[in-house]
Amino acid sequence: MAERAHLPPPAKRLCCRPGYGSGCRPGQRVGGTGLGSGALCAGPSSAAAAAAAAAVAALGLLPLGKTQSPESLLDIAARKVAEKWPFQRVEERFERIPEPVQRRIVYWSFPRGEREICMYSSFNTGAEDPAAAPGGVATMPGGVVDSAAAENRLPFRRGIALLDSGCVDNVLQVGFHLSGTVTEPAMQSEPETVCNVAISFDRCKITSVTCSCGNKDIFYCAHVVALSLYRIRKPDQVKLHLPISETLFQMNRDQLQKFVQYLITVHHTEVLPTAQKLADEILSQNSEINQVHGAPDPTAGASIDDENCWHLDEEQVQEQVKLFLSQGGYHGSGKQLNLLFAKVREMLKMRDSNGARMLTLITEQFMADPRLLLWRQQGTAMTDKYRQLWDELGALWMCIVLNPHCKLEQKDSWLKHLKKWNSVDVCPWEDGNHGNEMPNLTNALPQGANANQDSSNRPHRTVFTRAIEACDLHWQDSHLQHIISSYLYTDYCYHDNTENSLFDSHGWPLWHEHVPTACARVDALRSHGYPQEALRLAIAIVNTLRRQQQKQLEMFQSQKKELLHKGVTSITNLEGWVGHPLDPIGTLFSCLMEACRVDDESFHGFSDFTENVGQCKSLEYQHLPAHKFLEEGESYLTLAVEVALIGLGQQRIMPDGLYAQEKVCRNEEQLIFKLQDIALDDTLVKIFRKQVVFLLEAGPYSGLGEVTHRESVPMHTFAKYLFTSLLPHDAELAYKTALRAMRLLVLESTASSGDVSRPHHIASVVPNRYPRWFTLSHIESQQCELASTMLSAAKGDVRRLETVLESIQKNIRSSSHIFKLAQDAFKVATLMDSLPDITLLKVSLELGLQVFPLFIINRVEDGNLTLCWWVQLCVEYVQCLSQAY
Repeated sequence: MAERAHLPPPAKRLCCRPGYGSGCRPGQRVGGTGLGSGALCAGPSSAAAAAAAAAVAALGLLPLGKTQSPESLLDIAARKVAEKWPFQRVEERFERIPEPVQRRIVYWSFPRGEREICMYSSFNTGAEDPAAAPGGVATMPGGVVDSAAAENRLPFRRGIALLDSGCVDNVLQVGFHLSGTVTEPAMQSEPETVCNVAISFDRCKITSVTCSCGNKDIFYCAHVVALSLYRIRKPDQVKLHLPISETLFQMNRDQLQKFVQYLITVHHTEVLPTAQKLADEILSQNSEINQVHGAPDPTAGASIDDENCWHLDEEQVQEQVKLFLSQGGYHGSGKQLNLLFAKVREMLKMRDSNGARMLTLITEQFMADPRLLLWRQQGTAMTDKYRQLWDELGALWMCIVLNPHCKLEQKDSWLKHLKKWNSVDVCPWEDGNHGNEMPNLTNALPQGANANQDSSNRPHRTVFTRAIEACDLHWQDSHLQHIISSYLYTDYCYHDNTENSLFDSHGWPLWHEHVPTACARVDALRSHGYPQEALRLAIAIVNTLRRQQQKQLEMFQSQKKELLHKGVTSITNLEGWVGHPLDPIGTLFSCLMEACRVDDESFHGFSDFTENVGQCKSLEYQHLPAHKFLEEGESYLTLAVEVALIGLGQQRIMPDGLYAQEKVCRNEEQLIFKLQDIALDDTLVKIFRKQVVFLLEAGPYSGLGEVTHRESVPMHTFAKYLFTSLLPHDAELAYKTALRAMRLLVLESTASSGDVSRPHHIASVVPNRYPRWFTLSHIESQQCELASTMLSAAKGDVRRLETVLESIQKNIRSSSHIFKLAQDAFKVATLMDSLPDITLLKVSLELGLQVFPLFIINRVEDGNLTLCWWVQLCVEYVQCLSQAY
């Protein structure tokens, strides 16, 4: 990220001298001494402080052999001022600033931690994906990736190596400017090089960097890292001077003339033309330079109007994103873009304003991608991976505009950008190539019910529509503020049992909001570095969902006879939570799982941060007790599992469009994959039983209810996971769940479209038609997998095999899948390590007979193989019969 070497560091502000006391001689500030030789950055020490530290060590409060000097009041005050105030404000606020005070403010103004240096110098601080690290990876013989070598090529690691090798020299701090040289050791093909590095800083942030290495990258080069870490780790070895304007002020006329002439002599080839030009302008009374009071000083710190943010090379960000997009998904460009998004999230978590700034630059390049217009003109869809990048872009903007502590002018600026991008014709739609004409659902609550009418009138929702709507949301609701602020917010005397009551029967707070929007708040809190606040809100949301479950069950039971008699149902959720653009269930699950994660950071601080960079920790999840708002025996882990089961079991409409349907399937499989990593114990098995019983009895609110809508998302994948999880603990419930999920109503032409008398009936949104399910082949294969799993588990159980066979013959329409099940049953029945199972062979024979005529009529290509399989099946079956009798 280093800038071009010939660019001089920008002058921060104009400096002029305030008044001095009458008792001060020219060239000396009040309370100060001469500045000729400079001073070291080491903190103050005294005999009294050392004696106090020794006394503390003697009492056993410090380890033996270690002492700690207490900070002086000067250092405490200077540190706080250096964090918050630009130095110009300090000068304007106080007429006379003693030199020791200036020194301590300058000393404390440099960044004190290495985490930010690491964040701005490497793509991946965790080395979770070495292949994505800048500079590629090292491949060992046999194609094995050497992750250690890849990690060592990260600029942050290289900077540490340069520092440890003693390659940093000539370090000098003049005011708010740090300079030094970093020697790059000679390599096999390259000679030794010396890089000149300059760093400007303000209020504990690096504001500009310059390095002569010519490196062009988004992040800081290794030489900038080495110099920065030198200043952080070895401050006592850095000679510190006050800003150069202070030194010049101490000189008389002869000294100033000598200073300028020596400077020109040493650097006459570089500065002589500039020096003569400045001299001519100064001697001209009407020149512009004489109209300005004071003169610029690049070492004098920031002015009041300067924005306080870390240095980010905007040009390089734009160039890199443009390059990655131009590669069209090849050479790992999609992985690099995902790493950029991860870097934005990392900045947001550090509450760094560059997060929104960087995302704006990325979005501008995405909108300028020429392929968008090409795809729109040709009527072709963008690739799936590219589409997922757009989804992440929209989700990040949702997090940014929901920052609970952003200023109103910031939100107005973001809204202006979002509306501009949203109005572009080629802006991608939220659900792929199909427009979604559903009403505005993000603001379906009182605080946003009448907002954003312009956006709701648009025929299609783009990837930015939800972020635009979220700009009207706020955090000022007193109930919401109490929820996220404390675990002590309860009302045990609250007896309001209405649908929108603020507390449940336990007195615990509830949060009634459009579920994806409420979960977007949780994601925003997590993204902006408020994990405890996010956790409290997540618990309130899950408690609300559980209460709604109970209410829905009671409502269905009161109308059960009527609905079962009609044989119709409706879908109460117009948006499914799994596969939703805001991923509400995934957000709640991740938030709760983070709270019960046990790793090294839970027990150790960040003092050894650089030693842990790049080390992949093995994560372990435990039943850590919640602070409050959970029943006895419950934990964050049980809550995470339960909310995942609630979301996966929700009856929801299959969306329109290939991409939206694929996303539903993909997100369902991803969530189940995460659940499979959790080892089930007795506590979790109870949660499974509780939720499965509810799903089986909850009617239209469940995808496993007795009557489901024709176009609701099938439950085959979810039921297979439930079946395998429950089978060792409750076989009866496992089979009941799997058999209920075997249905595939969308293929039944006689299925009713629903009850139009219902206020939330899906027919009011989706017209009665034969639906276009682009993922139907995948769904049928999942149905086949569920049936095969039940057949294998029921081996030797005649009653259950008959029940499974009946379900297969009733629900599976594909002859190829039925034949596959016949082959699977035959394979399981004739395993080499056991005797053939005649009951399973009979099932295989019946399934095969069901489709055999079709194979004969259609003359399938592998007819000979099919005939051989039939012969083998018949032989095995006859042998089993002969052995039985």
